Amino acid sequence: MTEIRFQPRRAAGPESVTTEALIVPVAEGEQHSALLRRLDRKLGGALARHVRAAGFRGQEGQTLLHRVDGSGTFRAVVLAGSGKPAARTLERWRRMAAAAARAARGEGARRAAVFFPKATTEEMAAVAEAIALSGYRFDRYRQPPKEPKPELSQVALLAADLDVRRLSEALDDLRETVRATFSARDLVNEPPSILTAAALAERAVRMCRGGAARVEVMGPREIRRLRLNGLLAVNRGSSEEPRFLRMRYRPRHRRKLKVALVGKGITFDSGGLSLKPAGAMETMKQDMAGAAAVCAVMAAVGRLEPAVEVTAYVAATDNLPSGSAQKPGDVIRYRNGKTVEVLNTDAEGRLVLADALALACEERHDVIIDLATLTGACRIALGTQVAGIMGNPRDLVDRLVAHGSDAGEMLWPLPLVQEYRDELKSSVADLKNVGGGFAGAITAGLFLQEFVNGAQWAHLDIAGPAFADKDRPYCPKGGTGFGVRTLVRYLMSL
Repeated sequence: MTEIRFQPRRAAGPESVTTEALIVPVAEGEQHSALLRRLDRKLGGALARHVRAAGFRGQEGQTLLHRVDGSGTFRAVVLAGSGKPAARTLERWRRMAAAAARAARGEGARRAAVFFPKATTEEMAAVAEAIALSGYRFDRYRQPPKEPKPELSQVALLAADLDVRRLSEALDDLRETVRATFSARDLVNEPPSILTAAALAERAVRMCRGGAARVEVMGPREIRRLRLNGLLAVNRGSSEEPRFLRMRYRPRHRRKLKVALVGKGITFDSGGLSLKPAGAMETMKQDMAGAAAVCAVMAAVGRLEPAVEVTAYVAATDNLPSGSAQKPGDVIRYRNGKTVEVLNTDAEGRLVLADALALACEERHDVIIDLATLTGACRIALGTQVAGIMGNPRDLVDRLVAHGSDAGEMLWPLPLVQEYRDELKSSVADLKNVGGGFAGAITAGLFLQEFVNGAQWAHLDIAGPAFADKDRPYCPKGGTGFGVRTLVRYLMSL
């Protein structure tokens, strides 16, 4: 997988470009614009004939690949429909760019150029982001092809009125965000026999090396000393040791605001003694996607160096049945004094998150954000492309929703209905770890809220979008890295 080098520069028009694949975004109804007529004249009228024959009108989702005969300055032209200008969002630009990049890669292009008839710096950066993200592959466990395909490695971003400095700065930030997203995808895609809790910790250390984020890795002894009893309880059925990570970034100039990120790191979830059906286990290596996103964000933060202090907490173990596994009916006492009756060992994510949230609150953070593939209920409610978000105050939730929208990571607010708190009452402990048969995503959020004190807090249930069950516009089947780009945008905005 080759990292793409982006080169922003000014150009008067697409007809003067020298490259292998020329990509031109076309707004709906602009297929006969003056710009495309100039390009068509260079191609002897062949492009206009192809546009008419194919019925290309610049509609969203339309792509026209026109191969160029002879010895011109490019081998192929890709016209990418960008839809109606009034309806265009950054995400639509990304989807358009991913489709165009797919066409260029299909032609074996190593070099491409995107000429923008009209676009803002943010829109150009979104195009670059999608082209980079769409190049991700996870093929380390497959035999290499006998004839490797050329890889797209250089993309020029061209416009007549381009602000080269601003776009270059945006591309520098984008490069780190894309790397972080790829790292998160890699972690989720690893087989669970490879990515144990210890291996996850080692990867986190490597990811942050060379940046300003520091990683502290704690094993069983330190975990017991910190009384992280939820993590210890879930780990009881495993032959692999648990790990607890504290990752810290401090800006050079101290700021008052302190943000904590918390990630669920269940490296494989069988359900424990409350065993899942076989089919439901097939993708349960993805149950550490929250931890993967948090580790990747910290790696990016250490290089981008925002003006806010950030600390991340990751509780990592697998959840397996054995003679020593925790049992339904067990009671866990947490470091904040609260007790939890475990009625379903397959609701284990909230048990380890409770440890991390309680510790984060004790270490006095202003804002706490947790990410977890927490409930099937959220996936059923919102599907595979939208995460649920809940928390307090509403301003924090709204900001994260807005940053998610800009990043193309959709978040949908769910209410923390306090009347549902009764569903978590236990006759033998302060709480039980599951509610009734309804509103499972909300009762899980209410459970976590019991371990948050004195801080603004948002909970992102990413059970739906963390893992793609089929190829998406700029992400192949598998781990998506969901949450990385939203959180990096949020932290850089503070």
